[in-house]
Formats: sequence, structure tokens, C-alpha cells
Amino acid sequence: TTTLTHHHLVSQQPCVSNSRTSSSVGVLYSSAPSDVEQEQPVDDDNDDDDTITSATTINSDQQQRRIDTLKTQLLQLCASYDRGFGASPNARDKVQTLVKELESLNPTPQDAARGIEGDNTSVSSPLEGNWRMIWTTALDVLSLGVSPIAVPGAIYQVIDPPVATNIIDFIPRIQSVLPLEFPQSLLRAKVTTRCSSRSSQSTNRVGLVFEGVTLEPVELLGMNADVLPSLSIPLPTQFINIDDLPGVDPDNTPGYFDVTYLDSDLLIIQQNAPGGYFVSIKS
Repeated sequence: TTTLTHHHLVSQQPCVSNSRTSSSVGVLYSSAPSDVEQEQPVDDDNDDDDTITSATTINSDQQQRRIDTLKTQLLQLCASYDRGFGASPNARDKVQTLVKELESLNPTPQDAARGIEGDNTSVSSPLEGNWRMIWTTALDVLSLGVSPIAVPGAIYQVIDPPVATNIIDFIPRIQSVLPLEFPQSLLRAKVTTRCSSRSSQSTNRVGLVFEGVTLEPVELLGMNADVLPSLSIPLPTQFINIDDLPGVDPDNTPGYFDVTYLDSDLLIIQQNAPGGYFVSIKS
């Protein structure tokens, strides 16, 4: 009997030991905060931060991929319909849909007009550069395509704050039906405007003051025409009411345009009525 009792006590010892161990473990996680307990919530917070950062990165990457896709589609449509000169109403609607979605993803929703006045050398203008027009809805530009004398070639906007110069190359219409070997001719028109910030109305609005037009012969029957004099036509304000010119807001002279999309290589602007949209790429 004694042996059985002793054996019974010995066999129970591990159970007692396990019980004490469990109790100690319970005390470890249920007593006053320990180093282990303090680290746990910090790790949770870091996990949350990592999750938020990861989600932000994914959203940013997805947005950039969408922008790249929209820009590719836009470039293809603009090229297919000759910058808007040969566009059907359906094509215009498609381009406008792409433009509106790009505007909603504009990476420069404000301050696009900063530095446009060129009076602060420490502030560079994001608009500065040579921009080649690839699409427009402006009737005063589209109407150039129906001239019986000349057709528009390349159209640029050169922004060198505070001056913005619109450049249009004109090619004799007959040249388009002549063999490529026939000597080429080219006349360049430059419309000069002075820019100003309209930050009181919008940080993406650029005010414009029309200054004049210059006509420069570039090529004449295949020969360099730099030796020929250019013709400068300043705005004769004594005979022309600036308020009646296209692209000028009578209630807020001078005219202006709003930057609705801007990144490193694509610019979309909208002129005040009766102007229209201009889509340009940096060259």
C-alpha cells in the first residue's frame, strides 16, 4: 500500500510541475506590462503604417499606369485625325472623353502658373518650354485648314516667361499635291503675347496680352529665305477693339487660358470663350 501511495505521489509530480508552469506563463502575460507586452502594439502600428504605405504606392502606381494608357490613346487619336482638322464629331467626342479623364488625374491641380511672369528668377515656371500642338477645338485655328492658299503645318507654343509665342508654319496648298522632289516653301507666323498670373482667380490661370504678329519667310522654292525681311504687324489698337478679338474675355481683358492638365511632357489648356481646348506635347 505504501509503495502504491508513493508511486501515486511520484506520478502526480509532473502534473503539479505543469500546473505551476502554466500559472507562471499566465502571470507573464497577465501581470503588469512587460517588455514583451510593450513591443506588441508597436509592431501592430508599424504593420498598419506599412499597409497604408503599400496601399498608397499601389494606388499611385495604378493611377500612373492609367495616365500612361490615356496619353497613348490620346496621341493615337490626335494623329489619326490631323490634330482636329480632319476630325469627325465622333472622334471629337472620343478625344474629349480622354481629355476629361486626364483632367481628373491632373498631377498639377494648382500653381501651374507660378513663375509665368518671369520676374522671379528663383521660381521656375513649369510651363516653360516648346510645346507642339497635337489637338485643338479652337475654331479660329481649325478655320486655317480650309484656306485655299495655304495649309497649316507645325503649330507650336513657345513659352519663355513672361512671353508666350504661338508659331504657325504655313505651306502652300498646291505643295501638298506636288511631288516631294518639288522645291518646298514655308512661311512662319508668330503671334506674341505677354503672360501674367491670375492667381486671384485661379493658380492655374494665365492672363494674356496680345502684342503683335510677325511673318517670316523660312523657305522659298527650296532655298533658305532668311535673307528676306520679316514683316511685323503690331496690334493697331487705335483701329481694333481688343475686346472683339477671339480668345479675349470682354469682362476681364486681357484674355487668358486655364491649365487643366500638366506633366513633364503633356499640356492641356482651355482658352476663355470663344476659344477652345489645346493639347500639346513638349518638344
